[in-house]
Amino acid sequence: MTVATAPLDLPISKEKLDEINAHLTTLTPEEILKWAIDHIPGLYQTTAFGLTGLVAIDMLSKITSSSPPLIFLDTLYHFAETYELVEDVKLKYNVPIHIYKPEGCNNVKEFEAKYGEKLWETDEDNYDYIVKVEPARRAYADLGVKAVITGRRASQGADRASLQPLEVDSTGLLKLNPLFQWNFHLVEWYINENKVPRNKLLDQGYRSVGDWHSTEKVAEGQDERAGRWAGREKTECGLHKDYFAMKAQAKAAAGT
Repeated sequence: MTVATAPLDLPISKEKLDEINAHLTTLTPEEILKWAIDHIPGLYQTTAFGLTGLVAIDMLSKITSSSPPLIFLDTLYHFAETYELVEDVKLKYNVPIHIYKPEGCNNVKEFEAKYGEKLWETDEDNYDYIVKVEPARRAYADLGVKAVITGRRASQGADRASLQPLEVDSTGLLKLNPLFQWNFHLVEWYINENKVPRNKLLDQGYRSVGDWHSTEKVAEGQDERAGRWAGREKTECGLHKDYFAMKAQAKAAAGT
């Protein structure tokens, strides 16, 4: 099999994507990341500083002296411990972090003045679009992002069960999932073995941390993402759903 040895020409065809994935599935996460640095233009890492994303950040720090910049979507509703972790990562890795918030909102007070209280209860899809999807698309446009490294893994189940190492979404954005084959125990082992900074909430019964209003502790034996949107069928925040469908729903909700 011949896999590109030069930067990829974008967009890539379905046939080329299949060829690349056939190659990447034989590699370790570190090798996938090294391949991406060598071949993917406009590469960034989107992260909420979950464990898998932190593993990728640490691996990249050992592969290259100029890691892909990070994009952190500040929903304004993260736990205090998550904001502390952002600062810990800045100190340890000295990697650029671009922080994007809901448009026109610098804090919760401004957000709730504009959209009302508990929007995640009254219109969850619109909330996801406003705090995650729109800021992400704005970041991609501002920064010239062509591809993002994600922390998704097949072992997380639901929509992620059939995850491939490289994907192309409906907008043409490349999504690289370097740890797609790892399970939670491997991720946790790496974090501990390499003394990677981690969210303090993970020592309090949480396993996957998002916004404070939609994150709960996980009981022994439960799936790692069972504490996210507990009691609901929801498994994704909107970043990995169809962008154009999310945008249309948001426009309808806004009456535009």
